[in-house]
This record gives sequence, C-alpha cells and structure tokens, in this order.
Amino acid sequence: MKDKRILLIFLTVFIDLVGFGIIIPMNPYLAKEFGATPVQVGWLMSIYSLMQFVFAPFWGKLSDRWGRRPIILLSLFASAASHFGFAFAESYWGLFVFRMLAGVGGGNLPVAMAYIADITDEKNRSKGMGLIGAAFGLGFILGPALGGIFSGVGLKLGSAPPFGESFPGIVASAICFVNLLGAIFYLPESLSAEVRKDQKNRKVKFETPWTRLKNIFLKSQQSASLARLYGVYFLTGLSLAVVEIPLFLFVEAKFGWTMAQASYGFAYIGVLMVLTQGYFIRKWLPRLGERKMLPLGLILFGVGLGGCAFASSPWGMAPFVTFLAIGYGLSNPTLTGSISLLSSAEEQGSNLGVAQSLASLARILGPISGGYLFEQWFMGAPFLTGGLLALTGFLVSLAVLKKLRSGEKEATP
Repeated sequence: MKDKRILLIFLTVFIDLVGFGIIIPMNPYLAKEFGATPVQVGWLMSIYSLMQFVFAPFWGKLSDRWGRRPIILLSLFASAASHFGFAFAESYWGLFVFRMLAGVGGGNLPVAMAYIADITDEKNRSKGMGLIGAAFGLGFILGPALGGIFSGVGLKLGSAPPFGESFPGIVASAICFVNLLGAIFYLPESLSAEVRKDQKNRKVKFETPWTRLKNIFLKSQQSASLARLYGVYFLTGLSLAVVEIPLFLFVEAKFGWTMAQASYGFAYIGVLMVLTQGYFIRKWLPRLGERKMLPLGLILFGVGLGGCAFASSPWGMAPFVTFLAIGYGLSNPTLTGSISLLSSAEEQGSNLGVAQSLASLARILGPISGGYLFEQWFMGAPFLTGGLLALTGFLVSLAVLKKLRSGEKEATP
C-alpha cells in the first residue's frame, strides 16, 4: 500500500512539473513579443518563485490541518487554470498576472514532501524525498521538449493567442487538468485523522515573508539543528540559482556553443540529477546514511561548481558538471529528508514549507546575483561564488551530523 501511494504521489508531481516545464521556455519569448524589456522578462521569471516564497508555508500549514490531498488538488487546479490563462494572455501584464497566480497556488512540492513524510518511516524518508527530486528533474527534461514541439504545432494553427507560440500553454493546462482528475479518483489522503483532528483546533494564519523569516530565526532558538539545516538548504539552492543564467552565457562566450548545444549540456545535467535522485540515492543511502551522504553531496556539489570557473574546454568542464549534478542529486533529497527527520509529525508540512520558501527565495536572488557577477566581475565569478556557498553549507552541516545519526529531535521549550 505504501509503495502504491509513493508511486501515485510521484506521478502526480511529475505530471504537474511537465506542465510547469512546458511554460518555462515560453516566458522570455512571449514577453519580448509583447515588448517587454530585459528587466521585465527577469521579473516574469522571478514572480512565480516570489509568490511561492510568500505562500508555500501557508499551504504547508493548511495541509497539516486539513490533509495533504485537498491542498494538492487545489494546487493542481491552480496550475491548470493559470497555464490556460497564460496561453490566452495578449500583453506582458497578462502574462505577469497568470504567472503570479500560478506561484500563489504552487503548493504542490512542500505538500508532496509532507505526503512522503507521512507514509515513510525514518529509515526510508530520504529515499522517498529522492523520488520527488527525480520527478522534478524528469518534468524539467520532458516539459521544455514538449513545449518546443507544440510551439511548432501552434504556429501552424495560427499566430494570435492561444495559438502560435502561446499554444503550449493550452497543452500544459490540459496535462494539469488530466492530472487533477487522476488525483481526484486515485490519490488517497496520507495524513492520519488523529493528526488532522488535533491540528483543527489550531488557527492557520497567513504570514508575510518577513514574518516568516522572523519566525525561522525564532525557531532557531528552539531547534538549532533544524535552523542549521534551513541554512544549508538555502545555501544549496542559492548555489545552483547563482549559476543558472551564467552557465548559458559562459559556454557561449568561452566555447562558442549554440543554444542547441547548450541545451544538450543541460539535458545531461538533468539526466544525471534524475538518475542520482531516483536510483543511486536509493542504493547508497542505506549503506551511508544521511550523516555521510549529506557532506559527500555538498563537497561534490561545491567542487563541481567552483571547478567550472577554470574550464578551458568542454571536455575540461565535463567532469565538474558531472560532480555538480551528482552532488546536488545526493544533497538535495538528503536535506529534505533530514529536515523531516528532525520535525515532529504535527509540523512536517509547515517545516517543509519553510524549506521550500527558502528555496524560492534562493531562486529569486540567485539569477539576479549571478548575472551581476558575470557582467561586472568576470565570467568565472558566479561559479566560484556558488562553490563557496555550497562548501559553506558543508561546514554548517557538520554541526548537525550527530543529530542526523541519532535521529533525535530537539525538545522545544
């Protein structure tokens, strides 16, 4: 039964992220078509993560109270509706509004992680989180490819929205709507009735981002280990986000790569991350455990990021890109699993929601910072910065390893 539920939540997240992945390449092309400046394109890329940062903890807390299933269903509906509206948008601000709405309703990932936490024991927790990471990676490999295919189909059907290059939004909406129907009929609730009953006596309050950050700081006074893991989670997300834009610019400027060649390179990274999070971590984690897997992943990730700065050829860069992908694939699910292990049953959704809020904050700050470093400093600066951030996360994680080994949860005063 548990295996069946893990498969169902994996498919739910994967299909939702395929729809999301279809939308990502559409953002800059459609925005420029409507006369957007580069800064406006950047905001269009960031608004989804900004809204997720604001709302993810709220959805996490709500799932602790009402259950994971209704929040997942609501999020799937929000995805289907926002993608549909995105396809029909005829101005930059129309695109902006629907991406903002998608971010507001984008509570699937933290709630799906809480779902995994509900149905796995501590021994298998991080392996279950690895499947969420694999679903994420697969969605981002398949989604953009489908977007390219259906963009061509849309151009044959017409040029005005929802056809032309807007047509993949219709496909993304349809995929999410079918996913919603499947979840309605097949996805069971994971949170026990007892926990839901207890949580219904507590009020669910909406918190501003600044209140959330303040509460994270206050929580560090109650659980230093959990606070450190939050810090590592943020540093890891920021490390990757800092190099997202510079990686395209780097291979173009240094190796003369075309967009197609760069896409193949990113597909290689995506495939490695999927294999690591979906297969290798399930084989290695029982042997190594979180306390060895986490530092190993962070070291590989940091060395891979920093080493890219010194690459003088594609073949010289290949080993570092491999370290980067495998290191992130090992560390990310181990981090989410470790946060879950240090959280009580009543706080799984809210604590994982906090982690996803910090990841969203990293995705807001990272691309802007990376672009600035690449332009104002030198081409390798974003990679060195990302590597230093990841290795700083490794040093912070050393203080938590004893807790991870014992599985002990710190008592709150």
